[in-house]
Amino acid sequence: MSTFKSPLSITYIGTATILIEIDGVNILTDPVFADGGAEYDLGVVVLKSSRGPAIKLNELPPIDAILLSHEDHPDNLDEVGRQLLDGRKVITTIDGAKQLAPRPGVHGIKPWETMRLNIDGKLFNVTGTPCQHLPGGECTGFILESSTFGTSDGKPNIIFISGDTVYLEELVSIREKYHVSVAILHLGIATVPLPEGPLPITMGGKDGARLARELGADVIIPIHFEPWNHFAEGSDELHKILDQEEDIKSKIRWLEPGQPQKIF
Repeated sequence: MSTFKSPLSITYIGTATILIEIDGVNILTDPVFADGGAEYDLGVVVLKSSRGPAIKLNELPPIDAILLSHEDHPDNLDEVGRQLLDGRKVITTIDGAKQLAPRPGVHGIKPWETMRLNIDGKLFNVTGTPCQHLPGGECTGFILESSTFGTSDGKPNIIFISGDTVYLEELVSIREKYHVSVAILHLGIATVPLPEGPLPITMGGKDGARLARELGADVIIPIHFEPWNHFAEGSDELHKILDQEEDIKSKIRWLEPGQPQKIF
């Protein structure tokens, strides 16, 4: 039985783009809204998308805030999604905030730094979490906390969003201070080709399961495993891997694209 007190609904839009509806507030992550077939040459790799978003930009409800893991990869923020950043509260990396200037609502956050987010009098703490993604770039995960979420064994209930990262043992320390009610994990084993071989820059199913288990998460939500060509584990592979994780399988929520799912 979860001790999470706030009503929470999540809609999967595509890749790392989800709509979090909580306490009457709409929070969007990593806005990507280009149609299917989008292609981006990043030099080291050409990214190709086979499917567009399950919800179009003009079909979204009013967005109150955006959590942006990083601004420099088009599978996490594309030109269409950038339209949403203007005039909105956005929390992202320090470098990302500089690159997105002069938008006054965009703020950068360091690993383990906490910012207060006030949305129409509803208060949230947003804490950055470390990521190891593409070498030389910045990326952040997020801890979303509010007094309205309640507590468990004296620890604040939180929503954890991993951001694009490989498995990091440092992230396990989250459970020392917080109770992870929901772990939203960026998976797919995104890779980039390097002379010495393919470099994984996000978790796969095995590492995601390990992290969720070590965090003691009540609910596990996999995202960021489709529809891009640089993902080594797509939907079918990921389902097979996570179906074998008997001790956490019942905690996993697979989101249907475009369909709001009530979590609590």
